[in-house]
Amino acid sequence: MTPPAAHPRGGDAPARLTPPDVLRVGAAGLRARPLRVFLSALGIAIGIAAMIAVVGISTSSRAQLQATLDRLGTNLLTVAPGKDLFGDNSELPEESTGMVGRMPDIESASATGKLTDTDVYRNDHIPTGQTGGISALAARLDLPRTIGLTMAAGTWLNAGTARYPAVVVGSDAAQALGVSTPGVQVWLGAQWFTVVGILAPNQLAPELDSAALVGWDAAMTHLGFDGHPTTVYARARKDAVEKAQNLLAATANPQSPTEVEVSRPSDALAAQNAANATFTALLLALGGVALLVGGVGVANTMVISVLERRAEIGLRRSLGATRGQVRLQFLTESQLLAGLGGLGGVALGTAVTAVFAVAQGWPTVVPIWAMAGGVLATLLIGAVAGLYPAIRAARLPPTEALGAV
Repeated sequence: MTPPAAHPRGGDAPARLTPPDVLRVGAAGLRARPLRVFLSALGIAIGIAAMIAVVGISTSSRAQLQATLDRLGTNLLTVAPGKDLFGDNSELPEESTGMVGRMPDIESASATGKLTDTDVYRNDHIPTGQTGGISALAARLDLPRTIGLTMAAGTWLNAGTARYPAVVVGSDAAQALGVSTPGVQVWLGAQWFTVVGILAPNQLAPELDSAALVGWDAAMTHLGFDGHPTTVYARARKDAVEKAQNLLAATANPQSPTEVEVSRPSDALAAQNAANATFTALLLALGGVALLVGGVGVANTMVISVLERRAEIGLRRSLGATRGQVRLQFLTESQLLAGLGGLGGVALGTAVTAVFAVAQGWPTVVPIWAMAGGVLATLLIGAVAGLYPAIRAARLPPTEALGAV
């Protein structure tokens, strides 16, 4: 049998710790103090969970937004009257909807017209002015096809109901009026209109959620509508949205194209998404602060552990453990402690994201990079937090450490 190699300072060389040995020794220190380990890991877990939840909820929200845009399309454009040279409100020609619809890059066009001095109430006993913010609009029959409207209850206006006192209410308007099913009557423009349908919410045309829509012909016959549209909705070809957007003003009002406002509703959703991204950055910063606090907790736990285990350190040193092995032991403990917190935080953050997303009806999306980054961040914090305690433990002289017994 080959004798062990001599140590440079005399005697046998110290035994080397294999990776399993390092993990076993490091885990032994944590098992001896389970409550303290749990509380320290909890600080790390809260920070990581906050960051994972913020990223996950933000990503899930964007996934829902993208799904909505994919369903409704980003090729919807709106045309509305602007201001004239004197700052007064202008108006679109009655023929503007037809002219826009004949553009080669427009697949379909429809319109609504605001009914001035026409209020909507649940009944004729409601005091004047208490309309709940509900607006009355004249609507073309092809409006659902152009915008992508869907019905929550009842049906949309047809060629028959569009000529008579029938109305379709938006989701918010229905709630304000206390209407849950079609067939009831509401007081609109000082006369009774029968509700034939209730719209589902629409993110590309949120102004319709708080509106009561009547047929174009009925509005002209019963409510004194002048026939001028106030909003023209145009669905452009997906490969020609920018081109159509540039030509819409001149097409809708050839005599005064500068008095026309053209917008793209999906741009508002994109701006909302950008605002959410800014808010997400703020929340991530707060999560980082929580993670830093958790790192301080790990460092505090490891320093106290060194002070409490001076006798153990001295005994290990007297039995031949090198400074490097003692340093590696305590560094491993801090890494395991932080790793436990990191894994717990990832699990907790993912669970919070899933619960919130399911409650909102969103898809649950937690990026892999966020989970991996969370664990790596905790290992880095564990290394930094455990470095000083590990060095301090390694520097304890064996005689001084054994004197603490």
